Amino acid sequence: MCCVDHRPQWIRFILDDPSKSTLACSLSRELHHKGYLTYILDGDNIRHGLNGDLSFNAEDRTENIRRVGEVAKLFADAGVICIASLISPYIKERDACRAIMPDSSFIEVFLNIPLEVCEARDPKGLYRLARAGKIKGFTGIDDPYEPPLNCEITIELEDGKCPTPKAMAEEVASFLDKNGFLQS
Repeated sequence: MCCVDHRPQWIRFILDDPSKSTLACSLSRELHHKGYLTYILDGDNIRHGLNGDLSFNAEDRTENIRRVGEVAKLFADAGVICIASLISPYIKERDACRAIMPDSSFIEVFLNIPLEVCEARDPKGLYRLARAGKIKGFTGIDDPYEPPLNCEITIELEDGKCPTPKAMAEEVASFLDKNGFLQS
């Protein structure tokens, strides 16, 4: 039996860092081991299916985030902790998603990782392609990124290194527990 709080929850990771998907998976495992039902909406996977008809121009990015917000709300309404792991470069779109969720159940986690670290850890080679001009509208390269103004959690480098996925997941789970989002 799942012991999920009756309040819908949506945890959102932002910034184009390879850690966002790793953190989402680690957090999902951490919460699952504690008896909670979770689902991850990963930006890459959403772009292959539900949002496969969208490009990366500003208008389509806005629609991508809106659709993810609506799907996350459906999961949350069903009592599932929805973890959305995606790039959301604009404050306006993040605020619009926050407004979708009732009872302050939108938890924004900002992976505040320097661009040079993201580029060094680029497993798909996307930064290299963007720097070479082969990908246009790439967040942080030729498209702006607006840092969050009111995120609930900020994860940063520790002594110049990214925290381990387990440490990041524990930080987020601890926040959820301390703020009443998790019930035993």
